[in-house]
Amino acid sequence: MPRRTATMLASTLMLIALLCAGVFIPVPYSEMSPGPTVNTLGDHDGEPVLQISGHKTYEASGHLNMTTVRVTSAEYKMNLVEAVYGWLSHDNSVVPHDTLYPDGKTEEQATQENAEEFSASQETAKVAALKALDIPVKSWVVVSAVVKGSPAQGRLHAGDVVKAVDGTAVKKPADVAELVTKHKPGEETVFTIVPAKEQAAAKKEGRTATKTQEVTITTEASDDVGEKRAIVGISAGTDHTFPFEIDIKLADVGGPSAGLMFALGIYDKLTPGDLTGGKFVAGTGTIDDDGKVGPIGGIGMKTIGAHDKGAQYFLTPEDNCAAAAEDTPDGLTLVKVGTIDDALGALKDIRTGKTADLPKCTKG
Repeated sequence: MPRRTATMLASTLMLIALLCAGVFIPVPYSEMSPGPTVNTLGDHDGEPVLQISGHKTYEASGHLNMTTVRVTSAEYKMNLVEAVYGWLSHDNSVVPHDTLYPDGKTEEQATQENAEEFSASQETAKVAALKALDIPVKSWVVVSAVVKGSPAQGRLHAGDVVKAVDGTAVKKPADVAELVTKHKPGEETVFTIVPAKEQAAAKKEGRTATKTQEVTITTEASDDVGEKRAIVGISAGTDHTFPFEIDIKLADVGGPSAGLMFALGIYDKLTPGDLTGGKFVAGTGTIDDDGKVGPIGGIGMKTIGAHDKGAQYFLTPEDNCAAAAEDTPDGLTLVKVGTIDDALGALKDIRTGKTADLPKCTKG
């Protein structure tokens, strides 16, 4: 066989071998891509996304779209060819598998966690919107989770209302840890609680729960490096009672990042006129009870998804602004927001045509 022919044959076989390796050898990466965007002011699957009863509401035009990101499943094994294609693609993002599924998290675990975060984001969105409208909301501190195998297991339960620790009234979640850590590991601490079942019944019946009980728990040492703190093995959160009913109907969505857009949609439904002035506004961001907007993941995928749907403006958490501005889709204006008040101010500028006054995202 002539040398040139042999060389070409060897090169071809090598290329085939590399292609086969690229197709069959898995790599530890996952893919993110733009997901659906949903107008919080409109309908989804045949019913309104926001359903409010017991309070006067107003028709709202325009768009206040929440945005999403699609991700490959935890079990999906990406190959090298797919990873390279994703790296070269403008509309997709390839990230380490552990970024989406840390510590070997399964698909089921990730879905459950996302569902819990989505539910919590709906609650904080309601609180933030009503506070922005000066509508009172009743709030109280609750046990949000109990660590398996901890001193609190079997003694406290998710949903228990924490009224006091060692006789000192609890006003916010951080108070619980502060009061427990005044002890040394091994000492007893006393929780005054309203049991979850009693609280749920009272909430359903529209009354205030008054049946309390004291629970004594022996603390244990934390896993901190250095000086050990006293802990009981719970995380504290906040629950609320709203003065009227607000339901958010949106299935197959997870995570906390729709909080801002839900809050704005609720605000718009409860006030006359249109927040957007009929414009197409999309956005993202977590929100807390006080209306502070937090950063989210997948910002580049969300701006692409919003742009492709027709958005003109994108409300962007200030901590995501620099990353989003690195590759802004043509024709989409990124508006920096840090609070719900920032977002409301930006929407006022948009609907009145004062777009030069908008706080826009910039690189770096």
